[in-house]
Amino acid sequence: MNIPKNLLYTKDHEWVRVEGKNAYVGITDYAQGSLGDITFAELPKIDAVLVQAKHCATVESVKAASEVYAPLSGKVLSVNVELSAHPELINQQPYQQGYFFLMEFSNDSERSVLMDAASYESYVEGISK
Repeated sequence: MNIPKNLLYTKDHEWVRVEGKNAYVGITDYAQGSLGDITFAELPKIDAVLVQAKHCATVESVKAASEVYAPLSGKVLSVNVELSAHPELINQQPYQQGYFFLMEFSNDSERSVLMDAASYESYVEGISK
């Protein structure tokens, strides 16, 4: 299982890559592996205002549909349009070409509830037992 050290994570298996006041968001390698082959991703609209821990996107796979929750509050700046034609990118490269959207987050203190890579790895190991 791939858990990059430079990202932050949620208990719902979203990842965040912070770059200044902006953040790229997607689902983790663990999440995409649990879902199986992803067939569709419904992404938020550009300029949508997201609230931390609230539903912001949906992914569908051959196994199930799963809600994606905003890891931080803020505004959606852009979405990964490649996913509409190639949702399999989420399975193949969840931390690169399989990202969901780029957002400008509005509350830096919200990052304190996210997990670093070591904490997320321990969390996943705990639920995998």
